Amino acid sequence: MKQTQKLTLTAMFIALGTLTSHLFYIPLGIVKAFPIQHVMNVLSAVLLGPYYAVAQALGVSLLRNMMGTGSVFAFPGSMLGALLAAYFYKKTRSVGMAFSGEVIGTGILGAFASYPIALLFIGKEATLFGFMPAFITSSFVGAAIGFAVLKVIERTRVTKGLEL
Repeated sequence: MKQTQKLTLTAMFIALGTLTSHLFYIPLGIVKAFPIQHVMNVLSAVLLGPYYAVAQALGVSLLRNMMGTGSVFAFPGSMLGALLAAYFYKKTRSVGMAFSGEVIGTGILGAFASYPIALLFIGKEATLFGFMPAFITSSFVGAAIGFAVLKVIERTRVTKGLEL
């Protein structure tokens, strides 16, 4: 895929992720999972590669924060998830590993990376265990949707010329 095509697809993922991230959520007990960012991360990781996946995550996080629909915790979670998903996919060429990378990157590493930010802004030390279930749940649901979308795309062979 040419650089211009990758840039265009990244911009489309940023727009789609920004506009739909707050519209769709799944209530799971005390946690609301907002999975769209994670869907975009997995799609970007597999179709575009690590640089564009991280750029997409940064773009969505920036725009959502500027619009007042996101939080500062979106930055470490989404960017680490996108990076790890793309890295795992690049090393193994397995969509399942991209799924795992998103869940580990956002759900675990993103929660740990958000901890110092939470201490700074919220001032509570117990926030790590508050973040981790929410981050893991949301990233798992979103990565599963992204995985399913990629499997459908893979079967229909729409992705000729893409990284898949």
